[in-house]
Amino acid sequence: MTHQHAVVWIDHREARVLAFGAAGVDKQILRSKSDTPHLHHKANSIGAGKAPVDTEFFDRVARAIEGIGSILITGPSTAKGELVEHIHAGHPAVFKAIEGVETVDHPTDNELVKMARSHLKAADRIAGNA
Repeated sequence: MTHQHAVVWIDHREARVLAFGAAGVDKQILRSKSDTPHLHHKANSIGAGKAPVDTEFFDRVARAIEGIGSILITGPSTAKGELVEHIHAGHPAVFKAIEGVETVDHPTDNELVKMARSHLKAADRIAGNA
């Protein structure tokens, strides 16, 4: 991708990567190959009730956003934080480009890009780049 910005929406099964800039928006959908469904903890049960992190899936997402200048990570639950931790541990150049992490449910692609544009403009103003 040759875009300057990206927003990633991720859950434990799918990631939508929307790279954008002056030339428009490119969309990529990546799916986890894990056959383990996302589990929820049940009261009075042993163990955390959590599926293991799909590191191969997170690596593919990280590679999809390599070279992007500013990135917003979004999603409805814990996968976004797990992705950021994975990127921090194994993809330091990508980690440096992450401008924020936001909790969102299931927005449309247009809503994601609009939110990312707004968030990234605010980050530029705070950093003195506007």
